[in-house]
Amino acid sequence: MLDFNTVYIMAYRQIKRFFRARSRVIGSILNPVMWLIFFGLGWSSLFKAPMAKTMFYGLDYMSYLAPGVLMMTIFMSSFIGGVTVIWDKEFGYLKEVLVAPVSRTASIIGRALGETLTAMLQGVAILIAVLLIAPLLNPLGAPLALAVGLLVALSFTSMGITIASRMKSMEGFHMLVNLIMLPLVFLSGAIYPIDNMPLWMKGIAYVNPLTYGVDLARWLLTGVSQMDPVFDLTLLLVLTAVMIAIASYAFNKATIE
Repeated sequence: MLDFNTVYIMAYRQIKRFFRARSRVIGSILNPVMWLIFFGLGWSSLFKAPMAKTMFYGLDYMSYLAPGVLMMTIFMSSFIGGVTVIWDKEFGYLKEVLVAPVSRTASIIGRALGETLTAMLQGVAILIAVLLIAPLLNPLGAPLALAVGLLVALSFTSMGITIASRMKSMEGFHMLVNLIMLPLVFLSGAIYPIDNMPLWMKGIAYVNPLTYGVDLARWLLTGVSQMDPVFDLTLLLVLTAVMIAIASYAFNKATIE
């Protein structure tokens, strides 16, 4: 049986750690805002012609970009949250967790939930911003879009934890994460449609799990979707369950040298 007290304590610790790191809080908000300003407002001026809107399924560019930035914010924050595992390795806290008489599965689920909730707090802040900036977004779809963000955050937090459990240095983790993160963002349909990509790039985009979170969030906020929303949701649910199971397995096998 899952120890919910351990889950709560680990989740609370991750949230408290996030708010103590003020630079991380500020940076996590400013980064997506810069994407909205420099990509959204900048490129919107180039796509004002009616013919240009056909590339974005009848949407103005800002309304097309906004759901992508929302999912990108949640994804990047949750994925990079795995670095806290390496911090705990270096400062000795992870050793205490591993030898504690509590379930490792409960510990890792609590850690993942904590990082997920911090990512969702950032997602809420960005969602408020995009609702104010993008004229065609449907506010009624916002709660469900956040629910999609929760699945994205939980799955990529688990993925980040899995990778961090196998890494020995923060430098190596950041290098690997940056190598993975940017291609996933650009190949998710967040910034430009998958339909306009070269054929070989489309193949990569369709195996990118972030693609389905972006597509489902865009459908909820604008009514525009490149794929079947039911398929998007099903795949995200399966991915989340699989990634939590993999993270739990990796953490249960973790050792401190």
